Parts: sequence; structure tokens; C-alpha cells
Amino acid sequence: MKVLKLSLPLFLACSLSISANENNASLDAYISDLKQEQFKYDYQKNEAEGSILRDSWIAPLQLSYSYTKSKPYANELSNQNAAIRMDQPIFQSGGIIYGIKFANASKLYSDYSVDVAKRKMIKDTVSILMQIKQTDLKEEAQKLQIINSEINLEQKTEQYLSGQLDSGFLDDAIIQVNVVKQALFDIQTAKEKLINQFVTLSDLSYESARIPFLELISIDEFLEHNLILKQNSAQIKKNEYYKNVTIAKYLPKVSITAGYTWSNTEQQFSDSVIFINDLAYYNYGVKASMPLDINTFRDIESVKIDYLKAQVVQKDKKRQLTALFSQVLHNIENFDKKIALSNESMDIYQKLSDDTQELFLAGYKTQYDVDTLTNSLEIQKIDSRVFEIDKQLELLTLYEMYVNNGE
Repeated sequence: MKVLKLSLPLFLACSLSISANENNASLDAYISDLKQEQFKYDYQKNEAEGSILRDSWIAPLQLSYSYTKSKPYANELSNQNAAIRMDQPIFQSGGIIYGIKFANASKLYSDYSVDVAKRKMIKDTVSILMQIKQTDLKEEAQKLQIINSEINLEQKTEQYLSGQLDSGFLDDAIIQVNVVKQALFDIQTAKEKLINQFVTLSDLSYESARIPFLELISIDEFLEHNLILKQNSAQIKKNEYYKNVTIAKYLPKVSITAGYTWSNTEQQFSDSVIFINDLAYYNYGVKASMPLDINTFRDIESVKIDYLKAQVVQKDKKRQLTALFSQVLHNIENFDKKIALSNESMDIYQKLSDDTQELFLAGYKTQYDVDTLTNSLEIQKIDSRVFEIDKQLELLTLYEMYVNNGE
């Protein structure tokens, strides 16, 4: 049995041929193709929105065209106008550079948000699969409990009929058989619910799918490669750049302006003489501007507060994750104690089973005694395997936030 220490490395070595150094994306196999496709579109949307935000400083060209006819007097008048105009900022007191950095940080934060949602779904899927495997073991153990209860009932029935016991002991044995059978039905019902949940999340067969094997990491590794902390770090950068963009919004801005305008006017006189006025011209120049807004300092103060709060949130989240790690470690140590206790019980039952087999062959014990102890020994072995899966479920809580893809 492995002794857990804070300095142990974590290997997400998975039974689906996934090694510790491979990308976590390999575990995508646990979720269905439809779920993966949805996440793919989320990443593509982040890419598109990030590009829009990154290039938002580039001003669009303004195109316009109009055609009108009128008859204010006796003669008909038609007019056409077309224009193309540009008002492109080339200097915003650093606002352009910080705007691009803000866009990149926003995309990174959005990608981490999708990563968090995807990792949670993988974690939920694997957790359900582990619970199904665990329920299989519990069902197996419960069936052995039923056999032992039926053996006990047979023994009590024989003793009652021979006058060695009163009816109260027989009643208790009958009730016990019913209780363990009802418990089996409850286990089977819970298993069906888990299977239905698994089917909605995964394309794998729960019967043939194998669960990953997880081991403990150090607290330093857990915090250094923590997906939640990476997401919060992206939020801090995002708020920092947005603060700078907001400040630059109230500083001087220089733009290049240019345009081309064309107009055409035609007037029809009563004697069929047409008057035409055609005009085309261009203009260009430089424009400087600076807004004077009563809410300037309030706006800047607001975004500064968001930036400072994000830093505090990061520290608080780190504290929460440290506490979570300690709790998981404590839970694992308790499951190790339960496993050790099961192992001790197995040794006791093994010796009793061997001794009882010898006494049975000598004619001092019955087959009932041999079968009961054999079943009890198997139940202890199953309990130990159940506790091992409990440990994996605890470690899965850490995996949900752990990035081991070399980022």
C-alpha cells in the first residue's frame, strides 16, 4: 500500500493508453462526440470574437449613395450623391496597443472558461463511470451478504425445528434476509440512474470502459498548474489592460481623415432643355481630439477597482484551493485507514476460513460455516476495492483543475 506524501508527483496515467506526459485532451474520449463538437464551436466563437475585438481600433470605411427625384415647380429635378469617407485613429495615447492586448487577454480568458466547463464535464463523466464500477462491486458484495443471510436463516430454521431456538431468533433471521435483499434492489436502482447519466455524456460502453488511474500531486504542482488559477490570472490581465484602455479613452487622440464625394444634378425644362450639374472632389487631413467628461475620473476609478478586486480574488481562490487540497489529502488518508482495516479483517477471515475448512473435513464444522466465512472473506476484499475507487474519486476533484499538458 502506498503511503501518501505531499511530495509525491502526480501521474494521470490512464488505462485508455494515456500516459502522464500526454495532453489532457486524450481524456476527451470519455465524453461524447456531440459534446466535443459543442466545445469545438465554443473555441471557434472565442477565436472569431477575439479577432473582432483585436481589430476594433481599425475604423470602417463609410460608403454612401443616394438618388432622389422631385418636382418642386414645373420642372422635374433628379439628384445623385455618392461618398466614401475615412476617419482612422493612428494615435490614442497607448489605447490602440492596450486594446489589442485586452482583446488577446479576453480571448485567453474565454478559452480558459471553455476549458473549465469541458474539464468539469470530463470529470463528471469519469466520476459517474467510477461510481458505476463501484456499484458493481457493491452489488457483488450484497449478493454475498444475501447468501450469508440465507445460510443463517437455514441454520436458524434447523435450530428452531430441533427446539434449540425460539421463534424470535427465526423472525430476526427472516427479517435480515428481507433487509439485505431490499438493499440489493436499492443498489441496482442507483446503478441504473448512474448508467442513464453516463449514456447522456459519453459514447463509451460503461461495461467495457476502463477508468483512469490517478495518483497524488504535491501542493506546489497543484497550484502551479491549476486551471482555475490560470483563468483568474487571465482575468487579472484582462482587467489591467481594460483599465489602461479606459484611461487612454480620455487622453488626446489623433486621426487621419479622408474622403471622396461625387454629386450629379439634372433638371428637365419644359422645352426639353436639360441642365446638368456634375461635381466631384476629395479631401484629407489630420484631426486631434480629446473628450472632457465629468465622469472621467469615476470611470477610471471603477475599472481600477475591478483590477484590484481581481488580484484579491486570485489570492482568495489560492487559499480555497489549498484548503481543498488539504481536505482531499485528509479524505484519502482516511480511506487508506479503511483499506488497512479491511486488509486486517481479510487476514482474520482467511485464517478462520482455513481453520474452519480443516474442522469441516474433521467433521466438527458444517458446510454452512465454511461458506459463510468464505463469503465474508470475499466481502472484505470487495470493500477494499470499493475504498480504492473512493480514493480515485477524491483525486478526480484535483484532476478537474489540473493542467498537465505542458502549458
